[in-house]
Amino acid sequence: MGIHTYFRSLNDLERIIRTPGKFKFEEHSVSAHSWKVVQYAKTLADIEELNGVTINWKKLYEITSSHDYGEIFIGDIKTPVKHSSLELRSMLQQVEEGMIRHFIEENIPEEFQGIFRRQLREGKDGSLEGLILEVADKMDQVYEAFAELQRGNTEKEFVLMYRHALIKIKNIDLHCVRYFLGHILPDIIEESQISPIDIKGITEEALAQQ
Repeated sequence: MGIHTYFRSLNDLERIIRTPGKFKFEEHSVSAHSWKVVQYAKTLADIEELNGVTINWKKLYEITSSHDYGEIFIGDIKTPVKHSSLELRSMLQQVEEGMIRHFIEENIPEEFQGIFRRQLREGKDGSLEGLILEVADKMDQVYEAFAELQRGNTEKEFVLMYRHALIKIKNIDLHCVRYFLGHILPDIIEESQISPIDIKGITEEALAQQ
């Protein structure tokens, strides 16, 4: 019982593999994904600050480092399934939030419960920090899918993941998104020339989507 239970539970994130059931050249755990999202987010936030935007860094680090903690209880659900309908996404989120709430009430000392409820909440919202989290999360999907496509992995799942993530990113109005599209994505496309899959074509098609 107590915070020890929370610390011990973090090991579970190392054992939950993303995009389950599909052939992958590289497997990525939820724990590794969360670490990368923090790295993306802090650079995206730096770009915002360079453009005169004020960042709540404490909030940003809290929501990015803990954004997938709930997958300890429900696992990683494939992106196309998770986002197949707003109703399903809402139901999954309710289940996840309910299990996190129960975990906190059962295991976290009362004086820390408010802190844990704030830190483990769903961080993707309309706030600047929530939008940066959304972009960072989708960026990791871009990079995970790109790595598979570049090696010639023909699993349709990775094409869908790559497209969905790019479409989501491009529709978020932030300075860092414009920087990603103008400076980072072209480098990805340049590197994709050695791939047997037409990643450039997939990218152009995704960016053309409204």
